[in-house]
Amino acid sequence: MRTFGVEEELLIADPVDGMPLALAADILDVASAEGQDPNPNEPSLKSEFKQEQIEVNSQPCRTARELGTEIRAGRALADSAARVVGARVAALATPPVFHATPTTGNQRYATMGTEFGLISREQLTCGFHVHVSIESPEEGVAVLDRMRHWLPVLLALSANSPYWMGADTGFASYRTQIWNRWPTAGPMDVFGTADGYRAVLSELLGTGVPLDEGMIYFDARLSRGHPTVELRIADVCLYAEDALTIAVLARALVETSASEWRKGEPPSSTLTPVIRMANWKASRFGVNDQLLHPLEQAPFAAADVAGALLRHIRRALTESGDLALARSGVANILRRGTGERLQRQAYSRRLRLSDVVTAAITSTHQDGERSDAGLISL
Repeated sequence: MRTFGVEEELLIADPVDGMPLALAADILDVASAEGQDPNPNEPSLKSEFKQEQIEVNSQPCRTARELGTEIRAGRALADSAARVVGARVAALATPPVFHATPTTGNQRYATMGTEFGLISREQLTCGFHVHVSIESPEEGVAVLDRMRHWLPVLLALSANSPYWMGADTGFASYRTQIWNRWPTAGPMDVFGTADGYRAVLSELLGTGVPLDEGMIYFDARLSRGHPTVELRIADVCLYAEDALTIAVLARALVETSASEWRKGEPPSSTLTPVIRMANWKASRFGVNDQLLHPLEQAPFAAADVAGALLRHIRRALTESGDLALARSGVANILRRGTGERLQRQAYSRRLRLSDVVTAAITSTHQDGERSDAGLISL
């Protein structure tokens, strides 16, 4: 059983007017003061690129039940500390109300702020990263090569960022559009081998554009500090249960891809520009319209594409005991929509963006309504 864990970036917001608050350092101080004897087996907090966001890191887990507990505990930990300084945390992938801010914190972030101008000043977005253990860099690169065309489905199932700079963008995940302004972001070609992967990184770093390997922002990459593949394409999910669903799908996708490699099956021949089109459609429509089918490379209904993913990873889901959870989780997302739908519903009641943040704060700490898993056929 592969271990897996997640990183959730959460927005720090004023619970009254919904404005982002630059209080990450204060929240970390509170959490440190309250945790006199920190437990290494519990989720932890750390600062991120912007002081208006806080990152929650789970511990590596073996079961979905363990990870679900970690996700909920991490959100509660961050929110408890935020309340002390007059704020709340919300699982919003972009802030509905926002103005560009300078980047403060460590020297590396300050340098990025200088080098990348408006891109860095506007880069207040919150993603969801899933780490899945691998046995070796060679296996990890084989996984990257074989799952790349499936990753847009995870983006669609997580879409949670319709608002930007006070406007409805028309997108389900506008975070994707903002994030892809970084020069290394997005899908990549097939690497072939671990040496091939390192060669690509060396070429990119040699240009002097990315400051370091930490700025290699591929949709999925080998983790620098852990023996894991890191899937980075998803928005932070509004509901904790949706975050768990995405994580379970991600682990099964890694296992399925590794199994294909062990059997000698080649990577998909899908062109990287086509994967970019699939990312764009997932960003634009989420689960509300058609997506590009990873096998057909043509538009299909979102439910059909989600069903294709579940069929593709069914064996891995069955072996991990996660099949029922994955089916019901995907069915719930398709029925009630992702976080972008709740955000728009909250705004439609009084046409106030502050209501979007208020609703998101509540939803961050509770699960959505559940439905019959029979909506997804395998």
